[in-house]
Amino acid sequence: MLLSRRTTTASAVIFSYFTTTLSHYFSTTTSNLPKPFSKIPWKHRSKAIQDSQKALTEYLHATRSLPFLYAEHIATNSPQSLWKIAAKIPFSPSNFITSFQRFLRYHPVNEVDFFLESIGLKCDENENPCSFFPRNTFFLSDWKQFNVVCALAGMGFPWSKLGLLCKDERLVFDVNPSELQRRVERVKEGYGFDSVSVIGVCLAFPRVLYYRMDGLLSDLKVLFVDYDLLSSVEGNVDAIFDVCEKIRLFYDLGCEMGKVGEMMGRSKAIFIDYSKEVLVSKIEYFCKLNVEKDQIGIFLLSRPEIFAFDLESRVISVSGFLKHFGLTRNELKSLRKKYPHAFGRNRMANLPHIMRLMDLSEWFFEKMKNGDHLLLNTYTIRRMDEDSDKHYTDSLRKIRAKRTYAHVIKKLNFLHCIGFGENKFAIKALALLNSSSNQLQQRFNCLLKCGIEYSKLCAMLRLSAKILNQQESILEKKLEYLCSDLGSSLEYLDVFPGYLCYDLEKRIKPRYELHKWLVEKGFCEKEYSLSTIIASSEKTFVARISRIHPDAAKKWQENALKKGGRECCEEQSVP
Repeated sequence: MLLSRRTTTASAVIFSYFTTTLSHYFSTTTSNLPKPFSKIPWKHRSKAIQDSQKALTEYLHATRSLPFLYAEHIATNSPQSLWKIAAKIPFSPSNFITSFQRFLRYHPVNEVDFFLESIGLKCDENENPCSFFPRNTFFLSDWKQFNVVCALAGMGFPWSKLGLLCKDERLVFDVNPSELQRRVERVKEGYGFDSVSVIGVCLAFPRVLYYRMDGLLSDLKVLFVDYDLLSSVEGNVDAIFDVCEKIRLFYDLGCEMGKVGEMMGRSKAIFIDYSKEVLVSKIEYFCKLNVEKDQIGIFLLSRPEIFAFDLESRVISVSGFLKHFGLTRNELKSLRKKYPHAFGRNRMANLPHIMRLMDLSEWFFEKMKNGDHLLLNTYTIRRMDEDSDKHYTDSLRKIRAKRTYAHVIKKLNFLHCIGFGENKFAIKALALLNSSSNQLQQRFNCLLKCGIEYSKLCAMLRLSAKILNQQESILEKKLEYLCSDLGSSLEYLDVFPGYLCYDLEKRIKPRYELHKWLVEKGFCEKEYSLSTIIASSEKTFVARISRIHPDAAKKWQENALKKGGRECCEEQSVP
């Protein structure tokens, strides 16, 4: 397949990598699960939960010989698994706890499920969710590493967050408990951290517990101790962990551990004043520029004021904004001629993709790195009608009068998000799109991953937006055929984007194969371009091959009959 052989664009790599690192730990996400104990009448629900937790605690402690504190942690922090048991017992307000105890007496529970949920990991009925458990493990006593869990809890690690330690390689559970204790003490003594700080750091960076992480710890010492960040946050594990999660975002971008402590210290306010969601939104914003992700991390750490900028809601004039960043009239004229579909109004939120559409992302990022980042915040539209397009405004008014307004406006917003301005080109492309905005985005991303450059893909959509009406698998097959069988390259789409609109099996392949046969037999001395072969009408195509050789038209008709009918001459449109 073309996808397996071609290198993905830098943007696809950035987003794939960054999306993965944002979800770098397991959690018991219950949004799609029924609410535990919801079927029990609300006035009895609280007592039923307490009774079931008490019964399970007693069972794990008295029957299964788990230390009482850990048995209580497991029972208290596993509502979904507990409800699975409770749901099997007929509810009665008077003897629910007795029924629950009787059930446990004769039906041993899968302790692993309860344990995993209690430490913050997902449970799966069909397979063991954690590879560090032996196959078919049912009782915690059969898992020798459980003593490591107990040791960590004894050091002060919150039970419900122990699942965070599994997010890397889970090797922490193979470390001897006494070695874990010594490791924690060495970190405290060597870097001046207190117990709460070490626990918060280890939850965010589990490798600290079993691997030399001198670079990371040196950075954190500068930030926490030398720049006294600890005095600005609440002295609890959750607060330290929250700060470390924000710090990890920059390492995930590629900032080198041991090299950015001083920079983080000078910009420590971003780890105190802003939530993780704000940091993520700004990082994602600049990742859209398709520049090296480690440069983005360094840039944001060196320009912390950017986190206070409104980069979402403001309306911009593309030409006005480029003037604001120093482009001359002649440079704007050249850009408008080459990328007319980018001009007009748009939202600041779409600015990175506007820059990519015009191949200006590197220029724009360099300007910001060199001190012009403040221009992002000082730009405003000077006149109410600046860069306003009457054709677009009139068309938008008609769209709002339609019953399908909500659906159509989402597709229009998709075009603006990829860099199309509020102009006639966006309206023209909109009229040709017959899929949902989510489908359009998926197909757009698919073509990027296949290796088509961003600016060239947008130019293709300006000329032939119907490309995005096809499923990803169909687009991939056409690109594979173009590069492998036709011996062409993706650059050919610059001059003939319509190639992707024609049916592969009923038009592209049979026409090209017939042309190839004519050339190989020596009947056709001239090699026609792919666009001439594919884009001409059926009548024109048959007339041309008849002039080349009388038998060609006959062969074409015979092939058509074998395939069960005429070729599909229409442009392919798959909603």
